[in-house]
Amino acid sequence: MNTQRGREYYLIVEGSYLTEVEAEHALRDPFIEDWVEQTGRFRIHNLQEMEIVPGVVLGVLGVVMLDDGVFEIASTDPQRPLTEHKAKAVAEALRRYDMFDVVDVELREEIGDEEIAG
Repeated sequence: MNTQRGREYYLIVEGSYLTEVEAEHALRDPFIEDWVEQTGRFRIHNLQEMEIVPGVVLGVLGVVMLDDGVFEIASTDPQRPLTEHKAKAVAEALRRYDMFDVVDVELREEIGDEEIAG
């Protein structure tokens, strides 16, 4: 039986951001604003508490620039990779906030032994 468990997913997003830092701010700002509205304040450690979708906290999402305006968003915690379900939920949350022009979910291809041997 083929199962999707244990497979890691990530998001490819496109937007008019010049750096990873700008894209990271675009990712975080709407969720931080919501947090402040709900709690009245924000501290950096709150990133580990801000659950943007069930099972995914904002503090574990990292942004890497792949090309001009193209970024990868993925979990930086190997113990909590994005499953397909979680990645799709994060993508939907990003679309709701309209912070990126394009939001796609991709499967992280694992390098098998036969690929390494070439």
